[in-house]
Amino acid sequence: MPLYITDTKQLEEFVAFARTCDVVAIDTEFLRERCYWAKLCLIQLGTDERSVVVDPLKVHDLSPLRDLMVDTSVVKVFHAATQDLDILFHELDVMPDPIFDTQVAAALLGQTVQVGYGTLVLNECGVRLKKADSFTDWARRPLSSSQINYALEDVVYLPRIYRQLTERLEALGRASWLEHDFAELVDPSRYRVDPENRWRHLKNVNQLSGRQLACAKHVAAWRERKAMERNIPRKAVLSDVQIVEICRREPRSIDDMFMVRGVASALSTKEARDVLSACKKGLETPDDECPSLARAPRGEQNVDAQTALLAALVHQRARENSIAFSAITSNAELARIARGHTDDCDLLKGWRRAIAGKDVLKLMAGKFTLTIKDGQLRVSKRRLRSGKPKDPTELSAAV
Repeated sequence: MPLYITDTKQLEEFVAFARTCDVVAIDTEFLRERCYWAKLCLIQLGTDERSVVVDPLKVHDLSPLRDLMVDTSVVKVFHAATQDLDILFHELDVMPDPIFDTQVAAALLGQTVQVGYGTLVLNECGVRLKKADSFTDWARRPLSSSQINYALEDVVYLPRIYRQLTERLEALGRASWLEHDFAELVDPSRYRVDPENRWRHLKNVNQLSGRQLACAKHVAAWRERKAMERNIPRKAVLSDVQIVEICRREPRSIDDMFMVRGVASALSTKEARDVLSACKKGLETPDDECPSLARAPRGEQNVDAQTALLAALVHQRARENSIAFSAITSNAELARIARGHTDDCDLLKGWRRAIAGKDVLKLMAGKFTLTIKDGQLRVSKRRLRSGKPKDPTELSAAV
């Protein structure tokens, strides 16, 4: 079986073999700097025994891969899976099931949240990967043997790493903790594009008023569809800054729009009319239908203090369990909880709730105290008592 697969028959043969295995590692190489839809250039597949590089620029029918992706008897192993899943979902119209992300799993074993593949290979396999082809042009053909070997290295160690991480997670009773994270990773809604919601991601959009936000919503949706249609980056149509500035001006004519730097040269006459139409549609939105953004209050002394206290508790739980703080929560999420916004918080779901989330809620309810004694932070149930603390060096705080 060749290492470099260039036709559908070879792909079918490898897929048939891979489906007899319990694990297959998957990685992709792609380009997206000059296009909206990522251009898939390579798919790497690896089992314990064999690894191959599939060339989608030569193998025009990738449908055999669908059977492998949905075969629940084979675990699909990725490292930092999000971009690979995005590309595979749009290419194959299916999600791999089940999956295992070594980057996510490593965070539960004390690694940083975004530990790199090279670091993980070095830590788990004792191999230092070469970086000679890390910035190669994967769309260029023919591929050199050096490029093919470099691509293969992205999957050849993953089955071994998967087994080693899984063994340690099971020993710690943490293997099931990953189920929620992996289920979210393969949720198709994460990878479906909704032009109507793109306005929320505009840089500095929070500077706009409600009516201007309605304008931005329509213009950003127009830009998204235009970029998809032309398969070019969003910013090649209009930049975020240009959209926000256009909407801030609340334009009633094309000349009003062209006052924004670069807009006149970026848009054709028809496109300018379309953008103006989108602006007018937004500006005519009734007040009670204008979109809004949650604006975090600034300088809330009580919230800042509560957030710091909650962070101290989570840091303590992170140290006790040898898990990176950032794998459990973020300061921004803790600030939302401190303000009473507990809906859709990852900290209050699954293993994160068990490790720290439930204690955060208890601390918020005043049921826990944090104390510093002998230079160590301690967490304990709150006991109401009269008089001064016996130890005058003890610093205690409760929310």
